[in-house]
Amino acid sequence: MNKKNVLYVKDLNKTYSKNSSKSVHAIKNLNLEVKEGEIFGLLGPNGAGKSTFINILAGTSIKTSGEVNVWGFNLDVNPRQVRASIGIVPQEVNVDPFFTPWNILELQAGMYGIKKKDRITETILKLVSLDKQSKSYTRALSGGMKRRLLVAKALVHKPPIIILDEPTAGVDVELRSNLWDNVKQLNKQGVTIILTTHYLHEAEQMCDRIGILNKGNLVALDTTKNLLKRIQTKIVKFAVDKKVNISNNSLKSINILSNDMNELVLSYEKNSLNISEIIKYIGDQNIKLFDISTDDGDLEDVFIRLTKN
Repeated sequence: MNKKNVLYVKDLNKTYSKNSSKSVHAIKNLNLEVKEGEIFGLLGPNGAGKSTFINILAGTSIKTSGEVNVWGFNLDVNPRQVRASIGIVPQEVNVDPFFTPWNILELQAGMYGIKKKDRITETILKLVSLDKQSKSYTRALSGGMKRRLLVAKALVHKPPIIILDEPTAGVDVELRSNLWDNVKQLNKQGVTIILTTHYLHEAEQMCDRIGILNKGNLVALDTTKNLLKRIQTKIVKFAVDKKVNISNNSLKSINILSNDMNELVLSYEKNSLNISEIIKYIGDQNIKLFDISTDDGDLEDVFIRLTKN
């Protein structure tokens, strides 16, 4: 069963004019679709256009041209419905220190015109594990709790899409884990997640699909699994009983990383050499091979290759 597109972007452009003679193209002909119920990662270096894209969806920046549809609503025709379909968790933690989580969520609900009988403040606070701190001033909350409070604010109007902008920036490992547990729980309940992050290993573990922006251009858009297949360099570690003799004329496509009496570590291009050839070469020298471990690279390798120019 094909899932519907909850976000559809066609030929989106955003240009900032510094003066009459010079313009900055923050987003260039962006085409993008996000499916209902998926966790979609939008990655890119600083200045790639990620924040500009989020600001356009949030209505705080006006696109130059192109089409944007969110949950079936066109941004030009139904901007209020588009904003109501999205909950945005900003990167900056900015909450009133003299308000309680309960106060903040109730105020947020009022801003969206939600009637008191229809509010789900208590449910949201339980979901993000802040029900015990609901009456505490936010100044007394930890950094991780404040992050979860931002997620709670984004859920007040029951949006089908949540956008998290660098949600774990400046957060320690344990708190990052807790926050991702909350995100996974939301996704299990049917909420579509769009996130930006600088922690590429998190994107690799969390995201169903990933788009990579660079200088306003979408340079990659695929499943995480397929993106990882683009990595051609493989690192192999061999545990041996003596040093392997590798001459200049043998195994030309490999790069020796270390070679001593007990271990040989090398890298090679998967499209030019097979690991069985390396194993045979070692065996031909009457060297005992005790163990083999491999490293196929990760999303960071793909990211660096696609954004290095």
